[in-house]
Amino acid sequence: MKAIRFAKTGGPEVLAVAEIDTPVPGPGQVLVRHAAVGVNFIDTYHRSGLYQLPLPSGLGTEAAGTVEAVGEGAVSVKPGDRVAYCTAPVGAYAEAHVVPAGKLVKLPDPVSFETTAAAMLKGLTVQYLLKQTFKVEPGQTILFHSAAGGVGLIAVQWAKHLGAKVIGTVGSDDKIAPAEAAGCDLVLNLHQDDWVGKVREATGGNGVPVVYDSVGKDTWEGSLDCLAPRGLMVSFGNSSGAVPSFPPAVLSQKGSLYLTRPTLFHYAATPEMLQAMAADLFAVIASGAVKIAVNQRFALSDARLAHEALHSRKTTGATILLP
Repeated sequence: MKAIRFAKTGGPEVLAVAEIDTPVPGPGQVLVRHAAVGVNFIDTYHRSGLYQLPLPSGLGTEAAGTVEAVGEGAVSVKPGDRVAYCTAPVGAYAEAHVVPAGKLVKLPDPVSFETTAAAMLKGLTVQYLLKQTFKVEPGQTILFHSAAGGVGLIAVQWAKHLGAKVIGTVGSDDKIAPAEAAGCDLVLNLHQDDWVGKVREATGGNGVPVVYDSVGKDTWEGSLDCLAPRGLMVSFGNSSGAVPSFPPAVLSQKGSLYLTRPTLFHYAATPEMLQAMAADLFAVIASGAVKIAVNQRFALSDARLAHEALHSRKTTGATILLP
């Protein structure tokens, strides 16, 4: 089968198409034949070495497809089942992948493979961000960076569904319209607007109770300045680079702030937790409250081009690979 591999860390150019043996599932494992593969920023962190993997390595943690074979003891699924995963060991950038049975969720019939591959990692991330890390309540105003990105578009829709007012930021004017269409009450261009001042103005000078920040270095200081006293800074990504080191006293100086760096793997640590979160996600998708925008599709062999598109910061919504 074909798979994307890399032998050294670096830019998108290190990704190569390889012909490898189709893996055989061992005890408790399942072989999934992919119909669509999700592309996420964490993949670029693995490829660049920001998050280190043993090399040579495959790439990707999210895909949707059909169960092709099951190993001994993998009784939760059977061949032919429609399934998806997003917290499995890396290797999803391939025509098929062996996954622990406990990492799989079954797909409800109305949800397509492409939608699922675009939504699992991003959607489950939004689920824990809005409903567990900080429980968004009706009437609250939240700030969500990268509101036109894959996670952002889902988060804006879901937050509005929960009754919140959403201030979103984007990196260019052409991303304002998608963020507004998703439901943002106010959209600010990080490179043109006095976004901190405008967040303060929009909240009557009070600031917001929570900031969701996947940008990192470029928005770190400003995000803290947008928070109300005892507000929560949720740093869950670093598309602009890692957040700089800082003395903890900064948090007290800016209003006795809280800081968390959450990951999906801790919120979906057990099959039961994963299934509950997935059920919540599929429910809001099926209801129409959250629509998944698959705006970029690439052939599996063009994974390098997909990563170049991500780095250009010109993509909106979700990007998928098609084996």
